[in-house]
Amino acid sequence: MRYNLAPIPCRPWTLNNLSARLIESHYENNYGGAMRRLNAITEKLASTDFAVAPAYELAGLKRDQLTALNSTLLHEIYFACLGGEGKNTESMLAVLANDFGSAERWRAEFTAMGRALGGGSGWVLLSYVPRDGRLVNQFATDHSQSIAGAIPILALDMYEHAYHIDFGANATAYVDTFMRNLDWKAIEARYSDAKNAPGPRELVQEEWADVPAVGPESIKAMLDSGTPVQVIDARPRHYFTKSQEIMAGAKWRDPDQVDAWVGELSQDKPVVVFCAYGFHVGCRTAQALRSKGFDATYMAGGHSAWKAIGGKLEMPT
Repeated sequence: MRYNLAPIPCRPWTLNNLSARLIESHYENNYGGAMRRLNAITEKLASTDFAVAPAYELAGLKRDQLTALNSTLLHEIYFACLGGEGKNTESMLAVLANDFGSAERWRAEFTAMGRALGGGSGWVLLSYVPRDGRLVNQFATDHSQSIAGAIPILALDMYEHAYHIDFGANATAYVDTFMRNLDWKAIEARYSDAKNAPGPRELVQEEWADVPAVGPESIKAMLDSGTPVQVIDARPRHYFTKSQEIMAGAKWRDPDQVDAWVGELSQDKPVVVFCAYGFHVGCRTAQALRSKGFDATYMAGGHSAWKAIGGKLEMPT
């Protein structure tokens, strides 16, 4: 595979207080240089015999490939962010307010992060995280330390090559100037595209699709708030008897003997059932209770998930 250079999307001569000389140098030497390195590394990898290649050589090539590939991707976003008058769109103002509390708070954090990298190196990114359905500001040091699965929609290059020609060591002035040149319509378009990207595929247990699941965080919030809820530990007997702990407030009941203990439950309060990991035992027990008229759900991830969020435990009685 050979990677192709993207034409510069902004018009350098129209930018406000960012000289054409700076933009040309940045595009030709830094972005172009990264693209040339990426293609050279790609060619080297294509000709490498991985069965006999020294480990240090392969490690170096893959490390350099990561750096060069991310550098090209982030530079393309950087140049595509420029060319506007820095005026935000009403739609993006609402998005930033929803995800950061206010657009002003987002801007304060984003620019402070840029100033914090002054005299150093790295990127400040505004990225959409499909798993969480929200935007987040992040650092990306050395072109590589990015949030897994996140989609950058705005990129601020804080390597000195991005501003030294025009601003010397005055990183603050550069950040402020960069913000005045943002093309928010283009950023909004990238945000719209990012929102259409699917998040990680969720676990769906097809055979228990009619049994609702509740996350351990929601159960903890219910218990902490004093919401009346009946919690049943339905880990199999052979598993529970070896355990030295139980979720605080839960009662263990044998999942194979539902009819023997169902009379203890009140149909006026919701029931949450969990097993070891949130698979078929907890689902099957919750389904059995639902068939008897109870408002029963199972806790996703089971006892292990409860421990993972730091939920309170106690000794079984």
